Amino acid sequence: MKQFLMAVFYYLNMVWVRSLLFLVCGRDIKGRENVPRKGGFILAANHLNNADPPILTGITPRRIAWLTKAEWFNTPVVGLMLRMGGMIPVRRFEADLQALRKSQEALKAGRVLGMFPEGTRSRTGGLAKAEPGTALIALRTGALIVPVAIWGTENVKLPRDIFRRTHACVRFGKPFTLPAAKRITKTEVEASTETIMKEIAKLLPPQYRGVYATAVQGPVATTAEGKA
Repeated sequence: MKQFLMAVFYYLNMVWVRSLLFLVCGRDIKGRENVPRKGGFILAANHLNNADPPILTGITPRRIAWLTKAEWFNTPVVGLMLRMGGMIPVRRFEADLQALRKSQEALKAGRVLGMFPEGTRSRTGGLAKAEPGTALIALRTGALIVPVAIWGTENVKLPRDIFRRTHACVRFGKPFTLPAAKRITKTEVEASTETIMKEIAKLLPPQYRGVYATAVQGPVATTAEGKA
């Protein structure tokens, strides 16, 4: 019954989220066909603004369980909404074994796990050095990873801009898996983190690639005229 109520809450919530996005956010989206329609996977995206999670949630054709900083769950109303939405609390920048366990359970159950490998919003607009959590979960579970790039939201200020027109660009990359590791070592996690961030960086315009700019060899992301 709890899971049923959470699902109903999530999809009812999506009605107003998508309606609001339609009204206040122009979107240039490519690659949505790369999102698997069933089975668990990790949605790994760069992070420029607090507006990123609702935008990505609204345009992704799957229900997403975002790893969300634990402090938000102690906030009245917001905390209840996060729990009802099936989000996973995580204590950032430390070894949160409970978040790791819940993340693995979500993937095993066929859910989509939403993660920002950088661990927090970029302060420069470019990619920052990523934390190891995303790679660790991917290595432990063997889950598919769908890289996602978002830009255009970096100057949004909430709640000031909630009714100000914003144009967001989103690129969904092709799913991939990390090479299986016989033993998950620090070196393996670091290399896997680099792999994930390179895949995200490939989808971004050069000015957003940050510390991964020199590591990327590939086509430059462009802004398409087509809208979602």
